This record gives sequence, structure tokens and C-alpha cells, in this order.
Amino acid sequence: MRTASPHDQRILILAPRGRDAEVMCSVLAPGGSMCKVVPDLTALTAAIGEGAGTALVAEEALYEADAAPLYAWLARQQPWSDFPFVILLARQVGLPPDGARARLDQLGNIILLERPLNAQTLRSAANSALRARRRQYQARDLLAEREAGAASLRQSRQDLLSLNETLESRIEERTRALAQANDRLMNEVIERERVQQAMVQLQKMEAIGRLTGGIAHDFNNLLNVVQGSMDLILMLSKDEVARQRAEIARRACQRGGKLTGQLLAFARNQNLDLRQADPAALFDGVRELVATSVGSGIRLAFEVEPDCPGVLADTNQMEMALLNLAINARDAMEDGSGELSFHARRAEAPDGLLPDGEYVRIAVTDNGPGMPPELVAKVFEPFFTTKEVGKGTGLGLSQVYGMARQSGGAARIVSEPGAGTTVEIWLRVWDGSEARTASDAAPATLPHTRDGARILVVEDDTFVRESVVASLEAFGHTVIQAADGEAGLRALARDRPDLVITDYLMPGITGAQLMQQARAVYPGIPMIIATGYADMHAIEQVLGDDILLRKPFQLAELADSVARALGRA
Repeated sequence: MRTASPHDQRILILAPRGRDAEVMCSVLAPGGSMCKVVPDLTALTAAIGEGAGTALVAEEALYEADAAPLYAWLARQQPWSDFPFVILLARQVGLPPDGARARLDQLGNIILLERPLNAQTLRSAANSALRARRRQYQARDLLAEREAGAASLRQSRQDLLSLNETLESRIEERTRALAQANDRLMNEVIERERVQQAMVQLQKMEAIGRLTGGIAHDFNNLLNVVQGSMDLILMLSKDEVARQRAEIARRACQRGGKLTGQLLAFARNQNLDLRQADPAALFDGVRELVATSVGSGIRLAFEVEPDCPGVLADTNQMEMALLNLAINARDAMEDGSGELSFHARRAEAPDGLLPDGEYVRIAVTDNGPGMPPELVAKVFEPFFTTKEVGKGTGLGLSQVYGMARQSGGAARIVSEPGAGTTVEIWLRVWDGSEARTASDAAPATLPHTRDGARILVVEDDTFVRESVVASLEAFGHTVIQAADGEAGLRALARDRPDLVITDYLMPGITGAQLMQQARAVYPGIPMIIATGYADMHAIEQVLGDDILLRKPFQLAELADSVARALGRA
């Protein structure tokens, strides 16, 4: 019988690019795993021959070298052996094409993981592969024992009679061990299916997020046309009835803009817009929606202490967070009945939670069953959820935590079994230096801008373009129009305008690419990029000193942006 070697439980790691191998070693080593990094497939094949429990292989390593020696070794495996591999797929690659998939199939026993992945998933996959390899070694040992027993039986009939009972006992014990191993394997299969279902749910939510962002983009364009038209009516019309109707429509557009902001917050395509926010106004903004969402069986209470100051927050994100917490509290209450309270007050942050400073504590408290300490310690982790598969993504509380931290505050949970749960969001007191307060007031007169400027407007949506053009002409400017980025570049070369206003999402080249190419040809020309939905990272990389104008924008915001851009020029 082959003597067990320490190498039999090694984890071989082949990840030739970057620091992937070093990072995987640091993740697996604390669990007691013995890791060895190999530089290429040749070294991997040699190390497997010396003995190993499993191999973690980056997908690209299989396609960049000759894998024939490895496949030859796998083909020569003993009948008891089916060496397990954990293959790390690149996100941008996804499932490999048919030709590359055939190369993966030749490995036989594989577990596929898509990068990026968290440490727990990597450890779980590696441990699962090691357990499978240990069972193979057990099967090898059992076969060796049986072969030795058969040889002994052939040597002597007397030995056969004397060892019969012992052999049957061993077989029975091994059968029980194999049955137990099979049970463990089935449990692991069930767990893997649960994880796969959770991944499907996450992918579904990502798809919904992308769809939501696209809807918000189109809706913002429509709102921009309506709001611009209403602003022009308010400034130019002398008919008081028409002005009153235009003001109603303008305020409806602002509510629509708030809705699209919430959609973008859900789709996670929006940086935090930190402004002064009044806790009482936050509660008023979600009161009706919370009441509708939690149902009539839950009694609601909203309280803001008299000396509670304004906070620095993104209003849309905060309202989404409060609604999320209310729905979580509803799901935790038995039979959908109980009490849910929202409370805001000035408070000193607990030691170690936040730096010294002035903060407001916004608390959402329910009288549900509460949570034990081990759950309280995990609830802010991404993808952690106590709900059934399909009933939650495990992202809600982690987003609340991230929003609070990004706002310069913090979030924590206070809960005990049988004593309900309180989720606290700590936000900085607004001191007037970090942000500004949004104004809902409509401009009563035409804003002052530099007269006679030549402005190029690049916008693929005809209605939005016509609305912006009409507004700029009302300010006294000469406007040149372009329906896409290519036409905008041609107009820029032909007409040499004083200012460029461009949309971000357009067919052909984006507004960010247009800005880059325009700067290369005409350095120093001022530009404004307008967007209702965009990859903010891509915009910030090229924005520089130029101006970002978020749709739907009021006429005053357009005029202010134009004046600032021309003044800078």
C-alpha cells in the first residue's frame, strides 16, 4: 500500500499574470492549507506527479502553453484517481468558446469559478476539491487492502477461513464510511446548487439594474424637453393662467427627475450627490411610499427632535435606504404586523464608530423577533441574507452601509433576540462648506449670460436638441446643431464655436470621446457634457475643468453652466 505523503494535500496554484497566485496563497494559507505556486504547465504536471490534493488554475494559463503533457498524465491516471481542478474564469470571457471549452473538458474533474470572486468562495471550492481528492486516496487504500487480502486468500485456505469475519467487518466499516462520504458529497452538491441559484438571482438583479438605468436615461430626456419648455413659458409668457399651468408642469418634472434619480440609485449608475438634507423632509418624502410598501398591519411613527440639524447626504440614496430598511423590518415581523418607527436626532457617535464631529442619528426600529449576535455581525456583508433564494439578493443592507460610509458617516445594527432591531445611519451635520441645497424656485427672468456667443449643441435626441437650442437662442446666442458626435466634430472644424454642449450617450462616439478629440484639435475650448445616465467613471476621466450638467436640468442651471463655461474661456 502506498504511504500517504504530505504532498497529497497540497494546493498547486498556476496563475502566471499579476499577483493572482500570491493573493490566492494569502487567502488559503490561514485555513491551514499548504500551497505551492508553479510557474507553468510543465511544472504543474511534475508537481501533480509528486502528489497534490488539487490545482487552482487561471483559465488563461491553459490557452497560452502546450497542455499535452498534462493531458497525457491525466490519461495515465489509475482507475481510482480523478484529479480535481478549480478553473478561474475571467469575467470578460465568461464561458469559453467551443474550441476552448473542449480543452477544459479534457481536464475531466473541474470546478468553474468566475472572477472576481470573494475569499470564502475560493476557500470553499478549494476545500471541496481537497475533500474529493481525499476520498480518492481512501478508495485507493481500500483497493490496495482488498488486493492484499485477495493475495493472502490465494496463499492459504486456512488464512481465508480465519480472516473471513475480519474482512467482512472491514468491508462493512468501509461501506459505512463510503456511504457517509456519499452523504457529504450530496450535501455539497445541494450547497453548490444553492449558490448557483443565488448567482442566477444576482445576475437577474444586475439585468434589471441595466434596464432601469436605460429607462431612466430615456425618461430624463423627455423630462428635459418638458422642463425646458415650461421654464421658457414662465420667463416669456405674460399670460398668468399659462404661467400657473407651466409652474405646475415644471414641478411635476422635478418630481419626475427625483424618480429617475431613485431609479439610477437602484441601478448603481450614479455617484452620490451630497447636499444639505433636512431629516424631516426625508421622512416626508418616504412616508407615503413606506406606508404602501409595509401594509396596513404595521403601525408607523416618524419623529424628528426639534433641535435636529440638516445633514450631508444624497437625498435619493437616503430615501432608497429608508425604504429598504422598512421592507426588511416588515419581512422580519411575524404575520406582517407590528410597530415600525423612524427617529432622527443630534447625537454623539459611539466610541470607535466615527471621528470626532457633529452627527445626526437616523434610526429605524422594529419590534420584530430580533437577531442573535452572530447574525448581527454578518448582516452588512455583501450577498448575506437570511431570506430564501429568490426572496432577496443580500445587497440591500450592504448598500445602506456603503452609502453611509461614502457620505462620511456610518451604519450599525443594534439587536437582541426577542427585543427587536434598530438600524442606525449616522450622518455628518451639514455646515455649509461641503455641498449646496437644491433650489426648486423657477427663474423669474432671463439669466444673465454673455451675449452673442456661438454655441455648438451635439445631441442625438431631436426633441432634446430643439429644446436646448430654443433656450440658448432665448439667451441671445447663435446656436449650431449636430445630431451625433461625427457631425459635431465636422461642425467644430467648420464653424469654430465659442462653446460646445454635448450629450454623453450618442450613436457612434460618446460625448466623452467627442470631448477628447475636440481638445486634441482645439485646446482650451470650453465644453459642457449633459447626461441623464452614464458611466461616471468614464466621464470623470475626461471632464477636467469642464462642466457636467445632469438631466433633467432647469433653464437656470443651463444658463449658469453656459455663463461659467464662457467666463472660464
